[in-house]
Amino acid sequence: MAEIDYNALPDADFRAMVREFVETEYPQDMRFLSRRIRMDEARPWWNKLVKKGWIAPNWPRELGGMALDPGKMVIYLEEMERHGVMRAADQGITQVGPILMKYGTDAQKDYFLERTRTGDIIWAQGYSEPNAGSDLANLQTSAVIEGDEFVINGMKIWTSFAQESTHIYLLVRTDREAKKQKGISFLLIESDLPGITIRPIRNIAGHEEFCQVFFDNVRVPRDRLVGKLNEGWTVAKALLGHERLNIGSPRRPQYALMRLEMLARAKGLMDDAGFVDRFVAIKLDLEDLASLYGRYVEQVKRGEPLGPDVSQLKIWAMEVWQQLTDLLVETGAEDGVIEGAHDVAGVELDFLAPFYYARPGTIYGGSSEVQRNILSKYVLELPS
Repeated sequence: MAEIDYNALPDADFRAMVREFVETEYPQDMRFLSRRIRMDEARPWWNKLVKKGWIAPNWPRELGGMALDPGKMVIYLEEMERHGVMRAADQGITQVGPILMKYGTDAQKDYFLERTRTGDIIWAQGYSEPNAGSDLANLQTSAVIEGDEFVINGMKIWTSFAQESTHIYLLVRTDREAKKQKGISFLLIESDLPGITIRPIRNIAGHEEFCQVFFDNVRVPRDRLVGKLNEGWTVAKALLGHERLNIGSPRRPQYALMRLEMLARAKGLMDDAGFVDRFVAIKLDLEDLASLYGRYVEQVKRGEPLGPDVSQLKIWAMEVWQQLTDLLVETGAEDGVIEGAHDVAGVELDFLAPFYYARPGTIYGGSSEVQRNILSKYVLELPS
């Protein structure tokens, strides 16, 4: 249980405290990996954070969290990103926990929160569906009430690490006659219930980060409903703004830019006017992104809600990241299209791994097309 009032510390002191802990405790060989890590790999680090009382920075103290205010929370995340700390299966901490604290029943809080904090329960997110794209509200998976149970049928896809989850939080359609943002409910279910089939999807890089999840007459008690029946969309969208802020962080493209510059200098390309033109254009884009990100961070620090304009951050970060990895592969020449690490002029790089890692960035978390529609409709107020 955390005893220090972290919010009372000066920002510089708190940042130094987090930095020292990460530099000392987070393994060097786990930094800036070009893939998501599995829970079995992340478990030692998870346990260290649990022991220190730092696994749930956004949770209140009485629930074993750090109770960080928005400003300290940003510092915590910035230091984790600075050192290339990879995300574990943390959706229970970042999403399910806050949702339960706001919308859950006392029984749901008592059962799920502590087990989630310690990692005894590992959550997967059952949002995306085939044929729905990034339009989450267009979901078709249904839950019909029969007695004291919901009966679920349908399919989810791109479910991160469902194969190692113990539970799934799920958006289901419970009223087909309502408008698509209505008639949706939010359920918590075990991953191993009868009728659930999980099939990992092997991506082009050979990783099985995503899964298809099939539901065939899966029965769930009605007390697994979070919030009100047919009002799950309100629950689900509560976290989307902050998700876009996190995805819009410039840290990942900044790291890719650093690697690209190392490679270019090693190959003498910084004297090539054509290469320098492209490199500088991307670098300036990235510096503008960092400035914009800083504005949103200050907004969060002031405790102000993020508006729909935060969508521009997500678009910008993911598209500049893809441009960077495109140029990285091109700069690698013949080595750039061969999988694995290569020694190029004394610089060891894996060109394709970051290229593959950046590809879905313009799709997950709401595609660039969906984000542009949000900007068009809610910021520019253009006609639909």
